[in-house]
Amino acid sequence: MQVPEFRSQFQGIPLSSHTRRAGKGTIIVFVSILTLALPVALLAGKGFVKPAAKSAINYPAHDFHRDEKVAIAADPYDNPEKAKIFSINYSEHGFLPIFFIVTNDGDQPVSIANMQIKLITEHNSKLTPIDTDDLYRRLSNPQAKTSTNNPLPFPRKVKGGVTQKEMDEIESSQFAAKAVEPHTTQSGFLFFDVSDLNSPLREANIDVTGVRDAKGNELMFFEIPMEKYLDAPKNP
Repeated sequence: MQVPEFRSQFQGIPLSSHTRRAGKGTIIVFVSILTLALPVALLAGKGFVKPAAKSAINYPAHDFHRDEKVAIAADPYDNPEKAKIFSINYSEHGFLPIFFIVTNDGDQPVSIANMQIKLITEHNSKLTPIDTDDLYRRLSNPQAKTSTNNPLPFPRKVKGGVTQKEMDEIESSQFAAKAVEPHTTQSGFLFFDVSDLNSPLREANIDVTGVRDAKGNELMFFEIPMEKYLDAPKNP
């Protein structure tokens, strides 16, 4: 084994000051590169994080059915400070994201598989949440009008359109629950096309039907007044 003998020949020989300075300089440059690269790497690996949902009754705009112990709330992300959780600028595409929360404080599960949601505006326009394919289509082609009757399959990748990161964000952000177990809350985002409206929330309501109890009986419809959200004190 020649390696130990080779090393022993250099033991005890002091390094020159030039060599020590060169070594320190290399370490400093290496550490600087790591320091600059780390935030970029962390940013690149950061995905969408859905807001933690509180119980629905804790949001200004909600409707609570005391007998069934079910509450539904709507929290619009209608300003840049709230909307910065998204990588997509939904506002410039004419969309309003609304965080939708359903809380079941009862002892039996609640079915929301057939739940119907409508945003009814001041002038009685009835808006339903846009589906995923139409959302992709409009984000890829801002001039395209949304249509739920388009027979052609929407391409999953569009040049200059929706990136894989954006598709993942859309999928993970949307409200997708089919039931709410006892003493739990389900939440997610709904996206409404408000491109033709100036003040979509002023004097508007969100009506919810199709919520059923464990026996299959439909609960009385929920009506969420958005004016309560607009009039609520805003956090500084």
